[in-house]
Amino acid sequence: MQVIARIRNAFPTKFGLPRQSGLVPELVSTIVFEKEFRVAEALRGIEDYSHLWLIWGFHQAVREGESQAWRPTVRPPRLGRNTRMGVFATRSPFRPNPIGLTVVKLLHVEDSSEGKVLVVTGADMMDGTPIYDIKPYLPYADSVPDAVGGFTQETKDYRLQVVFPEELQHLVPLEERHALMGVLAQDPRPAYQHDENRIYGFAYGGRDVRFTVAGDTLTVVDIVKE
Repeated sequence: MQVIARIRNAFPTKFGLPRQSGLVPELVSTIVFEKEFRVAEALRGIEDYSHLWLIWGFHQAVREGESQAWRPTVRPPRLGRNTRMGVFATRSPFRPNPIGLTVVKLLHVEDSSEGKVLVVTGADMMDGTPIYDIKPYLPYADSVPDAVGGFTQETKDYRLQVVFPEELQHLVPLEERHALMGVLAQDPRPAYQHDENRIYGFAYGGRDVRFTVAGDTLTVVDIVKE
């Protein structure tokens, strides 16, 4: 398969990314096509759709210090990494073929110095992620209102209360602030870490966001420009 495009957004690393698409609808990303695919005709009619499917690659899904052979079971983060589930019953990035599937909302098509780009919201992909295909989301065929969500039904509404001091909020541009609040509410920590005295941090929009978590409350303690 060929890489047709790459996504660009405020996340240079995996840490802090929403765990599923659509959880942080304020998070804006841009899809920039590779030179070979910067053909305006290929996007004709795409703005008639509100949402798109992205098929992409987990290009940084590497197990450090472990065998790269696929494993039939994984430990989902939302289950505290204490319970093993079948890899095909999860959305773990560690799969026989490291392929991701995401639904995003299409805001608009925009002209840029790199040809026409797609501006979307709700992606769960880091900056630079390779995209292999884009397809329109069809509500009449792709939506199943009575679908059952397995073990994720127990964790889908999990959110933290976010305390973000006003003097630190001003260090983040207003257009990025709401998305950052949404990311923090989703609890960016690895699910197996619960040290209330630990200061966590992740890169977002050229800044290092540092925070602590006590109970169900996340407190931003510093914003450092990188």
